[in-house]
Amino acid sequence: MQMLRTMLAAGALALLTVLSGCASRPVPADYAQEQPALDLRSYFNGPLTAHGVFIDRSGRVVKRFTVKMVGTWQGDTGVLEEDFVFSDGSIDRRVWTLKDMGNGRWSGTAADVVGQASGEAAGNALNWRYTLKLPVDGRVYEVQFDDWMFLVDERVMLNRAVMSKFGIRLGEVLLSFRRP
Repeated sequence: MQMLRTMLAAGALALLTVLSGCASRPVPADYAQEQPALDLRSYFNGPLTAHGVFIDRSGRVVKRFTVKMVGTWQGDTGVLEEDFVFSDGSIDRRVWTLKDMGNGRWSGTAADVVGQASGEAAGNALNWRYTLKLPVDGRVYEVQFDDWMFLVDERVMLNRAVMSKFGIRLGEVLLSFRRP
């Protein structure tokens, strides 16, 4: 009888493990009905400011930063200039070229992005996926970003980007964007 209980418990544990692996990750369509609707051309047009933190995989904030941005558009193509100032005094600049591919699909390029970023928007949400060349201690690592943006109102958008390498979570970036 004890052996049967042990086998049933092991089977139940195996089933729970399999089922938890089947849990789906969110997709932009999950937010299709959320308001206000995010229009990247409108939100990233003109000056913006963002404040953020990088949190390592243990949950510790290891860097804080501010970003001054300016977005400009010509038709379906936009340029977003980002100037970063980090809490350790370092600075960085990234210039994104964004392209509206239609039907909520977006592409983006920047000098430190490997290939193209691909994005999908629905409702108040945008999900970007891309690989970034990230300099750390004199070396450059290619790190994957799963980047989610959520429009809160016409002035504020929140952003959470999970960073990973070889499928291993390295940390996350949290940002709050604000339009004047």
